Amino acid sequence: MFLLPLVLALSGCRISASAEDLYALPRLPEEYEALSAQLSEILASGAEYAPPQTGGNLPPVQMVDLDGDGVDEVLAFFRQSSEERPLKIYIFRAVEDQYVQTAHIDGSGTSIHSIRYADMDGDGVQELIVSWSVSAEIQALAVYVLEDLEPVQVVTTPYARYEAVDLDGDDDLELVVLRSGDGETGVCLADYYDWDADESALLLHSTARISVAVAGIQGMQVGTLQTGETAVFVTGRTAQEEIAMTVTDVLVLRQELENIVLSSDTGVSTQIFRSLNLQPTDVDGDGATEIPVPAALPAEGGEEPCWKLSWHSFTADGEEKNKVITYHNLTERWYLILPEAWDGHFTVRQSGTGSVRATTFYALRGQSVGEELLTVYTLTGTDREVQAVKSGRAILRRRSSADAVYAVSFAEGYEQWPWAVEREVLAERFNVIVNRWSMGEN
Repeated sequence: MFLLPLVLALSGCRISASAEDLYALPRLPEEYEALSAQLSEILASGAEYAPPQTGGNLPPVQMVDLDGDGVDEVLAFFRQSSEERPLKIYIFRAVEDQYVQTAHIDGSGTSIHSIRYADMDGDGVQELIVSWSVSAEIQALAVYVLEDLEPVQVVTTPYARYEAVDLDGDDDLELVVLRSGDGETGVCLADYYDWDADESALLLHSTARISVAVAGIQGMQVGTLQTGETAVFVTGRTAQEEIAMTVTDVLVLRQELENIVLSSDTGVSTQIFRSLNLQPTDVDGDGATEIPVPAALPAEGGEEPCWKLSWHSFTADGEEKNKVITYHNLTERWYLILPEAWDGHFTVRQSGTGSVRATTFYALRGQSVGEELLTVYTLTGTDREVQAVKSGRAILRRRSSADAVYAVSFAEGYEQWPWAVEREVLAERFNVIVNRWSMGEN
């Protein structure tokens, strides 16, 4: 049972014990004995635990302070297959020295996809954002306001992705929901729900169009515009002449929810580029979210080209600004923010296998590959520390997981290259790509 580790800690169990004691169950604090009995009773009625399938809240029994009084409530997730609405969320409140069931939520479908707890309206009480898997293809989103821990449903809608985000700057969270268009094949819409203080409810405020169909949505994230406003970035996938392309939409609240990169001529985003499996991010650390725009670097002899990336940010009126240029080596998990003067004067080749892999930067002579400038090594062997300092190499970074060392060596002619910068400058611009595992509520 999920509560057992907590119970063991609370009961002060120690390893030192007699042989007989080792076979005896620890005595639970009284409030957990009462809770355990109630959970066992639900199971005895034919129910089974049915924890959320994804997101940041996965256990079948969860402890959360829902009403902000400093005392945790308990939520338990079950499936009662014999009932018309088989999915159950039970809420238990601490009353004196025991937990008492105060409410439950019934849901239809095959599973509870996810649950998120968020104080959306700033009143100190968490709302419950529950995703129900209705079928393999359909998910439904429901938001419940708790009134003395009694859940009152204020939103229900089919959805593909969602974000709880403060777009209007009032310090309350609103809801942006992606869903299929009503009766329109291949259309994806973004609905914006805002709080109505008089109604104490989330009401549909406005809707914006997304460039790709629901099936093509790849990601949805909250970011920041160059002018400081909060925005929602939606990435999707499409194809042009069998080449995978990434489509990015940017949703901003002005008078209504607007897709500020949607072209009035084509009806789709202007941000459609070769897919390199990169998401919008604040690549230069200035607080604004940038979109990657790839361009192939010159190659010779039918070689597969490497790619440079121009990172663009946006203002609230859709004005685009080119921020920085990078070279990203996704396989070896590093990137270099390139000096602006390098653009148009370099290219890259990758080589090596196994524990020593090399990325070499070359000067361009017209469109031809010229002399070698520098090489970045990714070293993963057991002798990586030795390899990193041999033959004139210098260590750039060590990966936080300690399984790789990055080193650099400079060619003899680097200093004479017209666009050369100090070696220390390049070291400062070198970054390790950190894999940020998102629990994702969608």
